Amino acid sequence: MTRSSTPRLFALTFLALCLVLLWDASGLDLPLARLAGTPQGFPWRDRELFVKLMHEGPRLLSWLVVAGLFVAIRWPAGILRRLDIGERVQLAVTVLVSVTAVSLVKNLSTTSCPWDLAEFGGVARHVSHWAWGVADGGPGRCFPAGHASAAFAYVGGWFVFRRRAPGVARNWLIVAGVLGLALGLGQQWRGAHYMSHTLWTAWICWTVGLTIDLVCQAVRQRAAAVPAAASFGR
Repeated sequence: MTRSSTPRLFALTFLALCLVLLWDASGLDLPLARLAGTPQGFPWRDRELFVKLMHEGPRLLSWLVVAGLFVAIRWPAGILRRLDIGERVQLAVTVLVSVTAVSLVKNLSTTSCPWDLAEFGGVARHVSHWAWGVADGGPGRCFPAGHASAAFAYVGGWFVFRRRAPGVARNWLIVAGVLGLALGLGQQWRGAHYMSHTLWTAWICWTVGLTIDLVCQAVRQRAAAVPAAASFGR
C-alpha cells in the first residue's frame, strides 16, 4: 500500500461506515425480515437442503480454506505462489483475525436473532443493536452475522494481492463480497440475522484487513530501513 493510496482507503472505509449507519437509521431490517418470516416462524429455518447449502457446508469449507492458507505459508500453490512468505502469513492471519473479531463482537452482543422475536413466534422484542446493555428478552449473541464472515473474512486478501496482482485482487474481492452477501441473505431468509448484521460483518472484516495491512507495511518498511541505515553507517 503506497502512502498516496492510504488516505483514499481511509476515505472509502469511512464512506462504507456511513452507508452502514444509514441503513441502520432506515429501519428496514424488520420489514425485510417480515418477507421471510411469519407469526409461526421462518419456514426456511430448518429446510435440510437449504441449511446444508447455505449454512453447514459453507462454514466447513471456509475453515478448510483457512487451514489451507496456513499450510500454504510453507508450501504455496496456485496464485499463492505470487506472494512472498510474509504476504502469505498476512493473508492467513487476516482471515483468521477477521473471523475472530466478528465472533468476539457477536458473543458480547445482547441482540437476539429475528427468529427469537415474539412477532415470529419467539419471546424477544426488537431492540436496536445500538441499545448497548439493553436486553430484548431473548438469548442475544446474534450481532453481527457470524456466518457471513465465512466469506467476508477473505475480503482482506485484496490488500495482500493488490500490489502483486491487481487483477487477482479485484476478482478475490468480488468473489468474497458476493459469497458473503449470499450467505448473509441465506441466513436472513432463515431468520438468523437482519441485513444490518451482514453489512456490519462486511465492514468489520474490511477494516480488519486494512488495519493488518497497515501494520504489515510499517513492519516491512522498518525492516528495509535497518540494512539501509547499516550500509550508510559503513
